[in-house]
Amino acid sequence: MTHTLEWNVRLRVFEDDEGTTEAHAVLDTGDTAITGRGTAHCHPADANVPEIGEELAAGRAMRDLAQRLLDAAEHDIEGMGATRPRSREAAAWLT
Repeated sequence: MTHTLEWNVRLRVFEDDEGTTEAHAVLDTGDTAITGRGTAHCHPADANVPEIGEELAAGRAMRDLAQRLLDAAEHDIEGMGATRPRSREAAAWLT
């Protein structure tokens, strides 16, 4: 039987007047929500290019979200009686 899910990610980006950008990426699975956060700071010697800060903060939020999702999966795998793998790449269901 085919099993299809649709999960939604909402990404919000906030900028202040001092060159700091924050991003929140929220994954909504329908049952739970996981939030990743990322920030970017403009160095005082650099030109303030908001697009770059947005990209950095959003990318970092997405990376944090991905790590949190992997951590949740590892926790669930351990809950099934499996031991924690030695490396992150090893945490997978074998096909």
